[in-house]
Amino acid sequence: MDILIVGSGGREYSIGLALKKDTQVGQLYFAPGNGASDRLGENVAISDFGELADFVEAKGISLTIVGPETPLVDGIVDLFRGRGLVIFGPTAAAAQLEGSKSFMKNFLSRHHIPTARYIETDSLETSYKFIDTLEAPIVVKADGLCAGKGVIIAHSREEAKREAGEMLSGNAFGEAGRKIVIEEFLDGYELSVFAVCDGKDYVVLPAAQDHKRLLNDDQGPNTGGMGAYAPTPLVNDDIYAKLRVRVIEPTLKGMLEEGAPFTGVLFIGVMVVRGEPIILEYNVRFGDPECEELMPLLRSPASELFYKAAIGDLKSAKIEFYDKYAVGVVMASKNYPYKDSKPAEIIIDEIVHDDIRANAHISFAGVQRGEDGKLYATGGRVLVCVGIGETIKEAQQRAYMLCGQVHFLGKQCRTDIAYQALGLNT
Repeated sequence: MDILIVGSGGREYSIGLALKKDTQVGQLYFAPGNGASDRLGENVAISDFGELADFVEAKGISLTIVGPETPLVDGIVDLFRGRGLVIFGPTAAAAQLEGSKSFMKNFLSRHHIPTARYIETDSLETSYKFIDTLEAPIVVKADGLCAGKGVIIAHSREEAKREAGEMLSGNAFGEAGRKIVIEEFLDGYELSVFAVCDGKDYVVLPAAQDHKRLLNDDQGPNTGGMGAYAPTPLVNDDIYAKLRVRVIEPTLKGMLEEGAPFTGVLFIGVMVVRGEPIILEYNVRFGDPECEELMPLLRSPASELFYKAAIGDLKSAKIEFYDKYAVGVVMASKNYPYKDSKPAEIIIDEIVHDDIRANAHISFAGVQRGEDGKLYATGGRVLVCVGIGETIKEAQQRAYMLCGQVHFLGKQCRTDIAYQALGLNT
């Protein structure tokens, strides 16, 4: 089958890599793709949903996979389905689980899914009153989409009030912050858990752990993610069982009852507090960079997972994962996450080490092809070096060996990805 992947980041590149190895897949298309995705398929410069649907019909494309959250919230799935096209992802109604933090928190409350104490409000006075009932740190979230950056952890009530005022005034996140969610801070360890869903049935992927902070030891500002690893030994069978019974199944049942069956990827941000999983947030797509580690762990054909979820037939799918580990290290541009960086040529040394060639790879993200045919880092998170291994330590070593082969002006990366796991499982 021919497949279209909507998006341009490392997440979409990683999905493309998994599909490229799939013997059931013919031609791959990316809309719009990035400067390296043309190595895997054909980049298509179409952004209008209707024109993209026309392209899919004209090419006889069997499946469209949507990577980022914005087109999902904007209704690309509704349009494609309305034209009888098979597409992987939630409808606009179901995508509210990410598109509106207020909707998500209220949904969790309605369906008795464990989450932190919170309020949603557009009132500064109400914000201040609730903040005064909480102990610091305090979490302040913009209601709308902010590309993964709309969450502030305030370390005092005064800071929380200041951040609430910045959001509600529109200064911090524009219209996305005109309504906010304020919630108690949960003290535990954070996980990323993904369930691929078809509206009724689901497949849980190996749990991952992201590293949001820019610098080693989780210091510096929050970013879109500086690396991740999977599976994490911080999850045991008991936590998986609790997530299935208390979170995933009530969510699918609740969305079905509310007339918005959930299909696609349910990304569950989990805080484990004294062995109990508490839900921080939902997203409606794969995390980035978690997707870069999960895709190479998928043993069964990637097309089967995506296609059967899209047509509501996951029950008949046999989805298997390798009994291995993956570690991904993000290489970011010089000024990330503060401001844009000048384009910088990417030079990758010839990989002569057989072990690295066989067990590590690059997922490209913020890159463009220059007129000279060379690849350039164009800012933000540029690429992810992924290592695979029998242990987390082995996967980490391979990822960092590959990082040493990649060069561009101003490159930066953390040197401690997977540090939390290495004390538990090496």
